[in-house]
Amino acid sequence: MHARIAALFAVFAISSNALAEQVQVAVAANFTAPLQAIAAEFEKDSGHSVVASFGATGQLYAQIQHGAPFEVLLSADASTPARLDSQGLGVSGSRFTYAIGSLVLWSATPGYLDGSDAALKANQYRHLAIADPKTAPYGLAATQVLAKLGLTEAVQGKLVTGQSIAKALHFIATGNAELGFVALSQVYQDGQLSSGSAWILPAELHSPIRQDALILKKGEHNPAAAAFTAYLKGEKAAAIIKSYGYQL
Repeated sequence: MHARIAALFAVFAISSNALAEQVQVAVAANFTAPLQAIAAEFEKDSGHSVVASFGATGQLYAQIQHGAPFEVLLSADASTPARLDSQGLGVSGSRFTYAIGSLVLWSATPGYLDGSDAALKANQYRHLAIADPKTAPYGLAATQVLAKLGLTEAVQGKLVTGQSIAKALHFIATGNAELGFVALSQVYQDGQLSSGSAWILPAELHSPIRQDALILKKGEHNPAAAAFTAYLKGEKAAAIIKSYGYQL
């Protein structure tokens, strides 16, 4: 009797595992922490697993064009998923906005920034970090801010450019730049700054950072890809996304 019960449990376990799939997700670097939290909940709730690769949106786009095995893209903009869609590399009708990002000027030094543009305009720093505006939408937004404030020329010789927003954050966190532009989600959680000091940029200083998701052609027949994007639209994911300072 015990042997029969054990055998039934073994069959059930094999059947459950057979239903579980893995999804390869390309993720814009600004969304690293929220994605890790969402993936953990998704795996618990669905049994599917997420394999994530993080980078600048432009870099991820190039990798997708060159045949990378990604099945879902979580972009830092709306234009890249739209471009992939128009090129036939996305699943038609699967594109949607999963978050609206916020840009922040951040320093690892408490008190360096006072919640305004004063320190930026004072121009007393040696280095100002940004992400590469050619590949990172948050870097592009940073250049728009500098232009709006009339500071483009004044800071030109002080810019330290990272390949992605994660690299820009690294420059500031390690002291290689006194301050810089990063995603709010990288330095903020549950309504408060995690460390240092900051100025959250007013939305009117740059174009909206609308972040779109897209199921890629390689994920068209993977049930885990559909399940993951559906989960991203749900209440549990929304609460996590909001906790990192994003709008929905």
